[in-house]
Amino acid sequence: MSGFLYSVALQWKLDMRSKALLVTCYIVPLIFFLLMGGIFTSVMPEMRSTLIPSMIVMSVSMGAFIGLPPSLMETYGSDIKKVYKANGVPIYLGLATMFLSAFTHLMIACVGITLLAPILFEAVLPMHLPLFFLALAVYMIVSLSIGSILGLVIKNQAKLTMIAQLLFLPSIMLSGIMFPINLLPDFLETMGRIFPASWGYQLMLDGGFCMNNLWYLILVFCTSAIACGLLLEKQKLK
Repeated sequence: MSGFLYSVALQWKLDMRSKALLVTCYIVPLIFFLLMGGIFTSVMPEMRSTLIPSMIVMSVSMGAFIGLPPSLMETYGSDIKKVYKANGVPIYLGLATMFLSAFTHLMIACVGITLLAPILFEAVLPMHLPLFFLALAVYMIVSLSIGSILGLVIKNQAKLTMIAQLLFLPSIMLSGIMFPINLLPDFLETMGRIFPASWGYQLMLDGGFCMNNLWYLILVFCTSAIACGLLLEKQKLK
C-alpha cells in the first residue's frame, strides 16, 4: 500500500509539471466556461439552472478523452513498461496512478466551476450537492475508463488525437449541454445517447440521479474495466 501511495504522489508531482494536463484539465475548460457561460446565460437565461452540469460535462470530456490517453500511451507504448517489469512493479500501477491523478485534477476543476458559476453568471447551484458530486464522480470514472482504453490501445499520437476528437466533439455537441437535445433530428438524438456525456448530464441534473440515467453508465464502466484488464494482461506478454 505504501508503494502504491508513493506512486500516486509521484504521479501527482509529474502531472503538476505537465503542460498538456494543465491545458486539458484547467486552462481550456475554464476559458470555455468563462466565455460560454456568459453567452449561454445572456442568450438563454433559463440555462442558469443547468449551466454547472453543462460546463462540467465539457471539462470532464476534455480531460478524459484528450488529457489522459497521451500519458498512458507514453507509458505503455515505450520502454517505461520494461522498467516496470524489470523492477517487479505490477503492470496496472501506471494506469491506476494516472487514473486517480486525472480524477483528482478534474474534480478540482469541476469544484472550481461549481463555486464560480453562481458568482459570475448567477447560475443555480444543484439542490442536493452530495448527490450532485456523487453523480459527477460516476460520470468522471466512466469517462476516464473510456480514455484509458484509448491510451492502452492506440500507439500513434496522430491517430490518438484524431480518435479522441471523434469522441470528444460528439460528446459535447450531441449531449444536450449546448442546446436542448430534443431540437436535434431523431437520428442525431439517438446517436447522442451512445456517448456517456448525455447520460452523465442527465444524471447531474436535479432529480436526475436514478437508475434510468445510471444503468448505461454502469454498463459502459464494466465493459471498459474488462477491456482494460484484458489489455493490461496483453501488455504482460509483450
